[in-house]
Amino acid sequence: MRSVGAVSRRPGGRLARDEGLESRNRAGPSANVALRGRFPRATLSPRLSTSSSNSTASAVAGVDAPDLRVFVFALFFVFGGITSLNDVIIPKLKEIFVLTYAEAMLVQSAFFMAYFVFSIPAARVVLRVGYMRTAALGLATMCVGCLLFMPASSVASFPVFLTALFVLAAGITVVQVVANPLIVLLGKPSTAHSRLTFAQAFNSLGTTVFPYVGSALILGSLATVDSSALTGAALDAYRAQETHRIFVTYLGLAIALIVAAALVWRRRNRLPHARPRYGARWKEGFDLLRQRRFAFGATCIFLYVGAEVAIGSIIVSYLMQPDVMALAQRAAGDHVSFYWGGAMVGRFAGSFVLRIFSPGKVLACVAAAVLALLAISASSTGAVSGWSLLAIGLCNSIMFPTIFSLASEGLGARAAEGSGIIATAIVGGAIVPLLLGRTADLTGSLKVALVVPALCYAIICSFGVFARRPHPALAAQATWQQSP
Repeated sequence: MRSVGAVSRRPGGRLARDEGLESRNRAGPSANVALRGRFPRATLSPRLSTSSSNSTASAVAGVDAPDLRVFVFALFFVFGGITSLNDVIIPKLKEIFVLTYAEAMLVQSAFFMAYFVFSIPAARVVLRVGYMRTAALGLATMCVGCLLFMPASSVASFPVFLTALFVLAAGITVVQVVANPLIVLLGKPSTAHSRLTFAQAFNSLGTTVFPYVGSALILGSLATVDSSALTGAALDAYRAQETHRIFVTYLGLAIALIVAAALVWRRRNRLPHARPRYGARWKEGFDLLRQRRFAFGATCIFLYVGAEVAIGSIIVSYLMQPDVMALAQRAAGDHVSFYWGGAMVGRFAGSFVLRIFSPGKVLACVAAAVLALLAISASSTGAVSGWSLLAIGLCNSIMFPTIFSLASEGLGARAAEGSGIIATAIVGGAIVPLLLGRTADLTGSLKVALVVPALCYAIICSFGVFARRPHPALAAQATWQQSP
């Protein structure tokens, strides 16, 4: 039977759909991939299998369940928002525990490493127990991660905070592995793309709203104490007081998550026959890296996710600098929403531009624009320096989906395997921020450290130039289809 679709997700928020191959495309056509969203945190290639011919027909036709669609939209909003909260807690933890920039970036390393570790196991859990039970498990795991902020606050220990973030991200990974194919299933296959796009709008809304709320709750009052000047009992008391603000925020999230998990568990039998079936083992896809176009694209996914996360992680500290905007901590935290909000706005504009111009050329142009913005930010002062950095979010909006689609051209029936390999490249979100933090520590300047994401975007720009023409397989397919 025909595949319902292959869906990929990334940081944020990014989706891809393999529309399936028509029998007439015997010349080895490539999958056409259309992605949306910030973070491609998990990747699936589901083909629904059922226990009877009736359930198979239902799978092809889709499941009409409006209440479940609302639930999935809410999931996209929540896990996008929680991920963006990292940009708010990083400066708070850096201040409380007197961390270097590299040490503070371990927040992102702990978080994104969970995606690398749990994406494939989570997909196997879905295969074994189904969508709804796995969703409940993921939400419960997220709740546990939020509750771990309580002991982290009680002992005022940075390693315990990292553990809590790792567990929280593990739960988010599981939920995303469920949400991506589930939104395809819940409706007519012909309208799956519009549902995916609409779901990603909620993801972008979450990444825009949560930093603003988190800034008010976590960075709410400007600290009047220099923690680096405290020692002994005074330092312990200060850390306990300040980390309690973080715990209260995540406690509220834990309560909401446990309610959601209970509601999902009550509906655990709503889709008893639907199971994703994975056509190839993910390890077998690594030989695709022998293809230059795909290997170059997968590398750029690694660099893009890393650069995007790295810049988001330093926004608060960057805007607080006297030679930039000299903002208070909370005011700087409020500005994080402009970075992710720009990505949301750019996503709508980009979808129109990509219909007119070559995706490779568009990618090269926006990457070049980011390089220009980084240069302006590093070489200027005041509001110009701050807003040029925030404007990078607008340029980031179309990068992940465009890189993914360009890298996937020519893969044909192996597009699903390629999606799995690209999913592992998201670990760049755990590595590039560390490199930026280490550079800032060595040079003593966040502006100098911007050279790290600049190198990433320079390579992405070169990939856009490299992939500006369609893959030969696509060109051959178009010629064949136009022939009489």
